[in-house]
Amino acid sequence: MPEFAFDRLRRFPDVEAPNLQAWDATDELLVQRALARDLPGGEVVVIGDEYGAITLALTDAGRTGVRVHQDLVTGRRALARNAEEFGLGGFASHELDASLLAGARLVLLQLPKALAELEEIADAVARWAAPDTVLIAGGRVKHMTLAQNEVLARSFAEVQPQRAERKSRLIVASGPREVPDEPPYPQRAEHPEFALTLAAHGGAFAANRIDIGTRVLLEVLEGHHGRSRDVIDLGCGTGALAAYYALHHPEARVTATDRSAAAVASARATMIANDLADRVAVTHDDAGSDLPDGTADLILLNPPFHLGASVHTGAATRLFEASARLLRPGGELLTVFNSSLAYRPDLTRMIGRTEQLHRTSKFTVTRSIRG
Repeated sequence: MPEFAFDRLRRFPDVEAPNLQAWDATDELLVQRALARDLPGGEVVVIGDEYGAITLALTDAGRTGVRVHQDLVTGRRALARNAEEFGLGGFASHELDASLLAGARLVLLQLPKALAELEEIADAVARWAAPDTVLIAGGRVKHMTLAQNEVLARSFAEVQPQRAERKSRLIVASGPREVPDEPPYPQRAEHPEFALTLAAHGGAFAANRIDIGTRVLLEVLEGHHGRSRDVIDLGCGTGALAAYYALHHPEARVTATDRSAAAVASARATMIANDLADRVAVTHDDAGSDLPDGTADLILLNPPFHLGASVHTGAATRLFEASARLLRPGGELLTVFNSSLAYRPDLTRMIGRTEQLHRTSKFTVTRSIRG
């Protein structure tokens, strides 16, 4: 059988550049280990497959019925596009739940960055997969820590790190431990200063805390007396901004959207915790691409300001472009950002007239009016 053509994979619709590829050595090592075990595809689950490299390599090798979970909607769309390009099918996408893991005897995992996310995944595998399941997790050595082994050991009796190969390393976990009656996530926290309850799954940014930027924007919203009918929390995270606005403006139609499945699940849990499930729509989307043009009166935005480990203004550009598309003429964009970042010229150019509403030593809040 010819080797799978990893170099034909694309990252689109995620960022593409000559120095960015859609797979790494970890993907290849996980595929090799899976094929060596020679299990039918229906007993194999893939988690964290960024652009489909693992899933499609297994499918190409005849392992049909593989189940896959990807957090980012951009990854899901990249997998679908790559599958079409390769002419491959026979796999199924799932959320991180029992339908993903029931009967699974082998789980392949690209290690997530957050230990909380790893904890939730490990618990899910131990909770719902077959009793003899084996979890093989992998990552780039420079990003791996002993704490990841410790987290896996809470859910598995045996955790065995493997020898590093090509700057990647695999960890083999087996012997699922008994799990508590309830999954450890989502976790809730009360925030009485804003009369909010936040719920967070393991992969959600800031967990069930209110991050500093969101806190500053919430303080501005306390004095916002507009009567916006159609409101979008763009890149909603755990849904703090959407929930706060809906609680204080019951006449508004509020939508919260994020590209992360963990964020979306967290935001939905936040709406339930605040009795807003029937009033706030939460969608899994990439920069609001499925929302109609020119229909929002107000957009609330706390954009990311990191690309990897670096501060970079380009991380927010697509959300500014999306805001320009989504706002109707005269609509408002309220944005909070790190004061060291030069966002105001971009906001003025893409949206319209932009003014500063509030500034702290670290964060700035602006209002931009769609021209």
